Amino acid sequence: MMAEQFASRFFHTDDGPRIEFREYPATAPVTGIPVLCLHGLTRNNRDFEELAPMIAACGRHVLVPSQRGRGVSDADPSPERYHPGTYAADMLALLSSLDISRAIFIGTSMGGLMTMICAALAPARVAAAVLNDVGPEVDPKGLARIRGYVGRAEDPTNWDGAATICRAINGSAFPNETGSEFWLKVARRVFWEPEPGRFTLQYDPAISQVVNSPAVVPSDLWPLFEALKPVPTLVVRGELSDILMVSTVEEMRRRKPDLVVANVPGVGHAPFLTEPAAWSALRSFLSGQAS
Repeated sequence: MMAEQFASRFFHTDDGPRIEFREYPATAPVTGIPVLCLHGLTRNNRDFEELAPMIAACGRHVLVPSQRGRGVSDADPSPERYHPGTYAADMLALLSSLDISRAIFIGTSMGGLMTMICAALAPARVAAAVLNDVGPEVDPKGLARIRGYVGRAEDPTNWDGAATICRAINGSAFPNETGSEFWLKVARRVFWEPEPGRFTLQYDPAISQVVNSPAVVPSDLWPLFEALKPVPTLVVRGELSDILMVSTVEEMRRRKPDLVVANVPGVGHAPFLTEPAAWSALRSFLSGQAS
């Protein structure tokens, strides 16, 4: 694993909550515009702690925020604002605060939905897009699985217990990961120990209020995907995904013939993008996006 080389900073949103983001400077001669990495529903910026330095080593300035209510970003006192539209607006405001006019968006799961929303709201800001295991249709099986665990995990009493919980929730997505080291690494991205012997998830349980709403995923996301038609786009799909269906990828390709697609063998929802197949596709895609 590459050494972490980032600065932790905070951005103040218009409606109150502070957003913590990690800023990784390019560690090689700059090759193009910055990259914005957007995590999934219950995750935080630690999901990119291996990927971000790899991108920075390709000559990119990398920004990795934790959305409101995740990681060390502030919780939102109004849980109804926990939805991708709010997060997308936060991200556009973050870029503006840093005087970044355009960026490459890399969005995992919910982060991919945010990417499509940003492209619809501010098309000039999204120079290129990477949709990691997400598209304009969500497999109902995966959505039911997510609703089954969000905000319901018990607090473990030690790190081994945290790893066991992570494996119970995500084991089917990483069936080849049978060693404890992998699951401890995942646990340290998902849980934290605010005081000795007390472990808790790194997200506000109130996000489950919106997630469990019948309207959490609009019935038709294809209009959002249309916003990406002029945007260079890479779709990464885990072979075992229960969120992004093969039929959805085929329809995305039909509607956008220049879409680049990468498949990650032996992995479900969602790849970390450091897997050899994912990283090879991502590195190649980034090398073609100079501005």
